[in-house]
Amino acid sequence: MQSLSRAQARRVALAAQGFLDPPHAVATLRTFDRTVARTGVLQVDSVNVLQRAHFMPLYSRMGPYDVDLLRRASSGRQRRMVEYWAHVQAFMPVELWPAMRHRMDQYRDRRGKWFTVAEDDQLEAALLAEIADRGPSTARELDDGLPRTKDHWGWNWSRTRRMLDYLFTVGDLAIEGRNSQFEIRYDLPERVLPARYVDAPALSATDAHVELVRRAARSHGVASAQCLADYYRIRVGEARPAIAALVEAGELEPVRVEGWSRPAYLHTDARLPRKVGARALLSPFDPVVWERDRAEALFDFFYRIEIYVPADQRVHGYYVLPFLLGDRIVGRVDLKADRATGRLLVQSAWAEGHAPPETASELAVELWRLAGWLGLDAIEVAPKGDLAPSLVSALAACGAA
Repeated sequence: MQSLSRAQARRVALAAQGFLDPPHAVATLRTFDRTVARTGVLQVDSVNVLQRAHFMPLYSRMGPYDVDLLRRASSGRQRRMVEYWAHVQAFMPVELWPAMRHRMDQYRDRRGKWFTVAEDDQLEAALLAEIADRGPSTARELDDGLPRTKDHWGWNWSRTRRMLDYLFTVGDLAIEGRNSQFEIRYDLPERVLPARYVDAPALSATDAHVELVRRAARSHGVASAQCLADYYRIRVGEARPAIAALVEAGELEPVRVEGWSRPAYLHTDARLPRKVGARALLSPFDPVVWERDRAEALFDFFYRIEIYVPADQRVHGYYVLPFLLGDRIVGRVDLKADRATGRLLVQSAWAEGHAPPETASELAVELWRLAGWLGLDAIEVAPKGDLAPSLVSALAACGAA
């Protein structure tokens, strides 16, 4: 059985995620397609303290790009991407729709994803008829004015909103897009997706699990069964037969990874580069770090998002981005885009114990690049974190260059 050092496994993982791709002066839809082929999905999140989560993995790999590329790829009848509960709420390639039908059937059988939605045939029929007649619509536009509750994680959802989410999760509605307030616009699947995917027969649960594990393996390069299951949020018990089938088919190879107690699997098309020359800030929802145990096993990087932690209990900050340099995560910064004043706020900056001497200067270059992409013309660093003093000096030198 082949063995990989932890450094080799990191390089395999980063290559699979697209960090070997050459930078382009101007990213095109072809660049976009190549990048999404690596990540597989783009997690959606409403937090906009810096930039929406689904835009950031593209930036981390492509550099500054026109965010309209994602709108173009996720709109129109020939769209490439559509939102669904793929990892969590995420943009996924439209061709995955038939592979998600088994998930839709599961949600239908249990009347919802997180909580049970009461049966109401009259409301279901009324909402579907109204959307069929009026076209893409938000919950607010369709709301019948029923009392709202805060029984589920603080969400203020009416009965209409719950029913719309249910109809989306079971595939009776699809997400046509979002408005400027980030509200979902629901429409009929046949008006959102290319017909060949709406009309395609659903994959069986077994075949769907094989396809999802296959895609997860391509995006991970090397992974444990737990990592492969997490990528598209299937159970480990469902992933194991799929892994066995892919090993038998020669698509996956069992390997050992230094320091991993669990068996690992290497995709047969995975690249093992001698070097990865990455320099990127990673969103908290980037596939490289979203599975926190994997990030620790690969990068020796302990990472927890602190958005939901009370401010006085946060260790590193509210919206903390890991800083990838070469094939190591060497630091982390708590960032905020102060759009009213045109400033990128570095609210804390921290170096990892193995961070090289050039960490501050390389991070400064990346922060100026990020600021430019976000349309911000100044960077302000708060005196919090062990990297903050040297980052202030590096930013000044970089900005004057």
